[in-house]
Amino acid sequence: MGFKKVPAAIALALTLIVWFIPAPEGVSENAWHLLALFIGIIAGIIGKAMPIGAMAVLAMTIVALLQVTVPELDAQGAPIKNPSAQAARDALSSLNSTLIWMIGIAIMISRGLLKTGLGTRIGYLFLSVFGRKTIGVAYSLALCDLLIAPVTPSNTARGGAIVHPIMKAIAASFDSDPEKGTQNKIGRYLSLVNYHSNIISCLIFITATAPNPLVVDLIAKGTNQDIQLSWGTWFVAMVVPGLVAMAVMPIILFFLYKPEITSTPNAPEMARSKLKEMGAMSMHEKIMLGVFAILLLLWAGIPDMLFGIKVDATTTTFLGLSLLLITGVLTWDDVLKEKGAWDTIVWFAALVMMATFLNKLGLIKWFSDMMGSGISHMGLSWVWGCALLTLVYIYSHYMFASGTAHVTAMLGAFYAAGLGLGAPPMLFALILAAATGIMMSLTHYASGSSPVIYNSGYTTMGEWWIAGFVMSAVEILIFATIGLAWWKALGHW
Repeated sequence: MGFKKVPAAIALALTLIVWFIPAPEGVSENAWHLLALFIGIIAGIIGKAMPIGAMAVLAMTIVALLQVTVPELDAQGAPIKNPSAQAARDALSSLNSTLIWMIGIAIMISRGLLKTGLGTRIGYLFLSVFGRKTIGVAYSLALCDLLIAPVTPSNTARGGAIVHPIMKAIAASFDSDPEKGTQNKIGRYLSLVNYHSNIISCLIFITATAPNPLVVDLIAKGTNQDIQLSWGTWFVAMVVPGLVAMAVMPIILFFLYKPEITSTPNAPEMARSKLKEMGAMSMHEKIMLGVFAILLLLWAGIPDMLFGIKVDATTTTFLGLSLLLITGVLTWDDVLKEKGAWDTIVWFAALVMMATFLNKLGLIKWFSDMMGSGISHMGLSWVWGCALLTLVYIYSHYMFASGTAHVTAMLGAFYAAGLGLGAPPMLFALILAAATGIMMSLTHYASGSSPVIYNSGYTTMGEWWIAGFVMSAVEILIFATIGLAWWKALGHW
């Protein structure tokens, strides 16, 4: 059987229930039926009825077959000539998205960090310098994640495949092992730092996690391309509050779950030993580092500032991959084996397509108008109304196991509702962008890296959830104060 029976049955039931409910006044039948399919697909993704890529292919197939995106008449009032072909084009339309290809190609590039060992080397370098105290070890892990985040859009690969093994090696060197019941020595604390540094890095860079480009895309569509968050704009807006959050996070977790071992004089020596085993930097590591630098410069728009030479962010990403292929750091077989990248391209395309047509068919506007009207009747100003929308957006993530599914399901509608209340478009765009990162701190299934780190057994579910809620509250406070002040200074509101 290619699917799990119970979650698949639930997803199908939800689809049929919504499908056969009469469309509300002001909503077309096509829009309502697409919503039914959308809810079913999201439910299937949350319940893991099938792998997310398989769910995406199913979504595109059903949309093409049922032709729910195709109106009866074209813009001139004439019947659509070939609705079947139009439906197929609609179903595949988001495969043209430059943002989707940027994130997919960037995931392929991140394979170079693993293959060359550069990511591991960076982690041990920081540890060799800052590792004499437990909190110094924590900051080493955080800095390692932060440094490689811009070119590692799979936060699962970064937090789970690069930083987490380093964290486990450190914990093991102090005999902190869940199987021995000694996880509280140092492992519990470091595993939580491992995770939350991973999530805070996602806040700072568009290219640090898969949902971020989707946020950019939905905000651009919600404002008819008036608000377009470039890599540089996002980074400059998020870097100050993000770095403050990164700075206080290890301290807060230290006092929340204080490790039994607070001094780690042997950690730098262990790191130096590991670096000695690795030997000198290989030529491929040096090339990877050079490509890393080129990507950062181009994504940040430095050539444009200095010489007026503009290079599109997606073109930049393709350039990075091309350089790695030309130099042999990556082979085409490496690229083909990067299943996560190809998987991401497919499911991103399906989810973006459905969200786009829900907007085109008017359902997002109807929903946002209804929500905005409800908040208006509460007598709230746009400030408090948007604060309420943001809190609901963040804490509804307890119901989601995928940041992408959450963004697809809710961000467009919530953004439109905030604009309807009178929120400044750029300000509310930045608020929801930050909220998208904050919400991933909550649970042991909140993002791709969380089950990897949680399943190592260093924390209980209760400890993880408490740490997640505390850090979400701290990050909300930081962005509501320092973040808003910084955005004001930047002229975003």
